[in-house]
This record gives sequence, C-alpha cells and structure tokens, in this order.
Amino acid sequence: MYTNQRREKILVLLQERESVSVNDLTDLLAVSKATIRSDLNYLSDNNMLIRTHGGATRTKEDETIKIDKNYDIRKQKNIEKKAEIANIAFPLIANGECIVLDASSTCYELAKLISQSDLRITVLTNGLRTASLLKENLNLTVVLIGGVVKGSSNAVEGTLGIEILKKVNIDTLFTSAYAISATEGLSDFNLYEVELKKRMVELASQTVALIDSSKFEKKSIATFATLSQLNTLITDSEIQDGVKKHYSSVVKFLE
Repeated sequence: MYTNQRREKILVLLQERESVSVNDLTDLLAVSKATIRSDLNYLSDNNMLIRTHGGATRTKEDETIKIDKNYDIRKQKNIEKKAEIANIAFPLIANGECIVLDASSTCYELAKLISQSDLRITVLTNGLRTASLLKENLNLTVVLIGGVVKGSSNAVEGTLGIEILKKVNIDTLFTSAYAISATEGLSDFNLYEVELKKRMVELASQTVALIDSSKFEKKSIATFATLSQLNTLITDSEIQDGVKKHYSSVVKFLE
C-alpha cells in the first residue's frame, strides 16, 4: 500500500470510529508503529486529524471534507466567487480548441458560460453534470472521460479514461482543487480522481487553475500539480494582497 493510500485509509477509519490508536492501525495496515506515527504526525501537521497520546481523533475540518464529497452541497459553496472566476477564464477559450474541464463545481460554472456561447470547440470532461449540460449545445463536441462513478460524486474517477486523453491534442486544461499551497501546489482528498488529474496536467499543453480565495494556503491529502506546472492561476477579487503577491512570483496570476 502506497503512503497516500495508507493515509487516506486512516482518514476513512476516523470517519467510522471517530478515534484510532497506533496499535490498531499497526494491525490493520500491517506496517510498523514508527510508520503509523509518521503518518499521524503528517496528517496532524496538515490539520486532517488531532494527534492524541497513542493515536488520533478526527477534526471538525474532517467533517467538512465528508460534506464536501457531496457534489450537490459543494457546488453551492462560494457560488459567487466561482462565477466570478468563470467569467475571467471564459475569454481564454478560442474557437477550434480542444479543452479539458475537470469535475469541479468551479469548472461547472465555466461550463455554463460555454453552453450559452457560440464557441465551436471540443470539450473533454470527467464531470457527469458538466457533460450533461454541454451536450445540449450542438456546436460543441463533448467527450466524457470514462471510469468509475460512486455515490453522490459528480466525478468519473480512476485512470481508465487516460487513453482518450492520449488520442487528442489538448490545448488547455481547466482545473480546480480542494486546496492550494505554495509548498504542496494543488491538492485534493480523492486519490482516484487525483491520479486522473495528474495525467490531465501532463498531457495538456497548458493548465489553468481556477481556485477561489477560500482555498489558499491550505493542504489536502494528495497533490496533483505543483505551482510550476501551472500556466495561469485565476481567483476572485477577495484574495488578499499578500497571498496574491506570493503566488504571482511563481505563476501568472489573474483576478
């Protein structure tokens, strides 16, 4: 089991039990106590759990992550900021291009603008709602990236659809994230979706990150893109000047 998979398993167990011990995790995950302590310390440092003597308990933020996995709830959060970001991103798209939209609620706001436009483009997406919306515009060629669909998620997960990405020349990937930090880059809580996003970033000619101001200087469990892999970073007008200046030194920053 990879490190990230093991750490996600610990978080899943915390959802079920509210607390876990080093001894229990050692038995369940078949690794040493030193490895478990290292995992718990890492997750604690990133505010994903509360470290206790002999184990850990879940955080209030962990409850927030659980809620955020429900797409219908997540898409209503910071809706004005997401719409603002989409309006900034839309002019970056030109006729004849092939773009990728991930399954994020921010990219769904961009999809709304595309669906109402006269653009003639090809759109690849792993977002079920995004594909359903865009297919109604006959000017658009919409390709749904295949994979696994689970529960209340809007995302098609996994790497089964990577071969589709390899068959086309992708001009621009538009992507969002659960969190962004200067050290960890763009990160998310779903390891299976993260793996697909990593390949999207690798295969696209350029990557545009759509990140609302509430997500800056935070971390999630797995990184799918470093700041150096981004061509453009778009956020809303509520971003703090100090944060903007810090990121502007690494990537082209639009607001």
